[in-house]
Amino acid sequence: MTEPPAGLIGSAARELYLAILGEGGQIRARDMAPDDAPSLERLLQLGLVVARVEDAAYATVNPRTVGSRIGADLRATGVRLLGEADEVPALLGDLTHAYDSAPRKPDRTGVVEHVQDVAKIRHRIAQLDADCTEEILAAQPGGAGPSESMPDALERIRLLVERGGVIRGIYRPGVRTDAVTSAYAAAATELGCRYRVLAEPFTRMLVYDRRVAVIPADADSSSAAFVEDPTVVDFLVESFERDWQEAQRVQWADGARNSTDRRPVQDQVGAMLASGLTQRAIASRLGLSERTVAGHIARLRELHDVETLFQLGWQMRGAAAGGGRGKRHDR
Repeated sequence: MTEPPAGLIGSAARELYLAILGEGGQIRARDMAPDDAPSLERLLQLGLVVARVEDAAYATVNPRTVGSRIGADLRATGVRLLGEADEVPALLGDLTHAYDSAPRKPDRTGVVEHVQDVAKIRHRIAQLDADCTEEILAAQPGGAGPSESMPDALERIRLLVERGGVIRGIYRPGVRTDAVTSAYAAAATELGCRYRVLAEPFTRMLVYDRRVAVIPADADSSSAAFVEDPTVVDFLVESFERDWQEAQRVQWADGARNSTDRRPVQDQVGAMLASGLTQRAIASRLGLSERTVAGHIARLRELHDVETLFQLGWQMRGAAAGGGRGKRHDR
């Protein structure tokens, strides 16, 4: 028997039960009002009232007994349903296998366009800049670009911000020593944009309004892919967000004031070796590959006529302490 709950007992049925109790726990059928018929039916269904045929009356039953019986029925039903639920995946196993192995037509809801000409790439990006209204995600390992283009870039940012948009950008740590990039990031930050640095390798990309992504289509970035496929764009956005969480915040205004190191890269590598930085740390600090830094170190070894990195660091520290007098060979 399992049916009850569904409100279990309504207010009318409850009042009728209490009224029968008030009559001593029983009532003759002829004394029942016609309007009480639905409530009586519910009490009989629950077992709170039983019919006595011998004297054509109805008698109340202890609710405790009824509650125990209904609870036991419900628990038994629950156990049965749980068992049946465990069997459902196996019963549908053949259909599941057929669904998983069925060939599907690819969903070509998006577009990927390859653009080869650098001038055309810049033109397309300028169009996207002008059309953007919400957000630009910019992962740019190389920095902000030439100083002569900075005023135009900042004007585009100002127009974007006026439309309610914003830029979040990620650079390599080495750009902090670049006066142009530091000044650009400081000015853009004043306009409401945010830029961070990330020491780990990351994918170069631009994403406009989470709708269009621009990524390099070759190693030297002479061609680009403009991606509108929602799945690919979502994947790139997720990649950017992971990098953004790992990236380091920077006080760009301080960097713009202090980024006056205009020495050749090789001299900067030497100075960092003298301060005790490792090859990997130098690569991260300058935004260079470890292979490039290794090349600079090899030339410094030759210049200082040393065999090991330890000896080179020692020589560079001596040169720094002596005002630049290290062991050098005339070349």
